[in-house]
Amino acid sequence: MSRKQPANIVPTTKSRGGRTPRAQAQRTQPGPIIQTRKSQAAMSPEQALELLKAGNERFVTGRMSNRDLREQVSATAGGQFPYAVILSCQDSRTSSEVLFDLNKGDAFSIRIAGNVVNEDVLGGLEFSTRLMGAKLIVVIGHTRCGAINGAIDNAELGNLTALLRKIRPAVESSLEDGQTGSSQDKKLVEAVAKANVLLAMRQIREQSPVVRELLEAGRVGLVGGMYNLTTGKVKFYENQN
Repeated sequence: MSRKQPANIVPTTKSRGGRTPRAQAQRTQPGPIIQTRKSQAAMSPEQALELLKAGNERFVTGRMSNRDLREQVSATAGGQFPYAVILSCQDSRTSSEVLFDLNKGDAFSIRIAGNVVNEDVLGGLEFSTRLMGAKLIVVIGHTRCGAINGAIDNAELGNLTALLRKIRPAVESSLEDGQTGSSQDKKLVEAVAKANVLLAMRQIREQSPVVRELLEAGRVGLVGGMYNLTTGKVKFYENQN
């Protein structure tokens, strides 16, 4: 990642020492505090990924940034310039804002059981990147995922049945010939979870000409990752799209 950081928003009121209160706080919080049009435009997909990695490291080590979220509500009220859009599972333990230690306005968040891809998800990704300028698409699965378990076991329940079928290609690709599979097989569960992330990445590229054009032009990046519910760590899958 380049040493040059995108610009921060700082208040104009100065303290006695000539520094603004926000400027003083910047020494303890890496990266920009509130994204601006300028900082978003200056950021590369690689820089966006490094910011997410740094945020997850702070989360894992218990060194999350000390920020005033109420102040950020006012600072972002006039507009938003996120640098990433994150597709993740709706599991209550996997909030991207927390596990990546994000500020308000840093990233769009799309959450759906099993982090599956459908027409609505693709539309959200296209909005986030082409129209709103996000530089990085991230697909995040997680360990011990209930949707993955249900897909492996061919569970059926109302509209959930159709959603789980979207994960079945990942299940089939993880099974050996003749194997039926069970969610009791923990190694299989984790293998399917990773395969499902990679499946979503392929579907995003193949099913959205809008996103594919941005990816091929290098204006947007696409990475996957797996969030470990036990450790809090996100393992990224890079260069797999």
